[in-house]
Amino acid sequence: MTGLPGLRGAEHIGLTVPDLDAAEAFLVGVLGAALVFDGGTISDADTIARVLGAAPGTTCRYRFYRLGRGPNLEVFEYAPADRGPPPANPAAGGHHVALYVDDIRAAVDHLRLCGVAVDEPRHIDEGPAAGSDWVYFRAPWGLQLELVSYPGGKAYEAGARLRLWSPARPEE
Repeated sequence: MTGLPGLRGAEHIGLTVPDLDAAEAFLVGVLGAALVFDGGTISDADTIARVLGAAPGTTCRYRFYRLGRGPNLEVFEYAPADRGPPPANPAAGGHHVALYVDDIRAAVDHLRLCGVAVDEPRHIDEGPAAGSDWVYFRAPWGLQLELVSYPGGKAYEAGARLRLWSPARPEE
């Protein structure tokens, strides 16, 4: 086997939030996502328990958003919710979502104007990722996000047979 037949790429990322309306305010108002559709409420017992792994009696609301050139975001709110902290980056299941921006300085300034705590971007001078800038920040519900920018490319690209997909050049 050589891989998943017909694979084209990541279509969406699913996120669970404690408050769907508050998450929408951040996703749309701060990040610039666009609401594509509201999926309503899932209450089918089989879907809730077997497919989603939630306790019987739980309901789930969800919406889809488009964030720039993709992938899309599917955002869930469960009731009652498990209010535990999200897994940290070094924990099994830990994760973050990276967003490519053309101008990292302008993006950091925008986040700060919106009240988001964010450090100064870091520049990578050595290794395969040289030429890129990055910085982490958090959504109000704790999701770790990253801004990344490499308008001149990354060092590894100079001799690469295959390059990472980038929203800056989606056709490649």
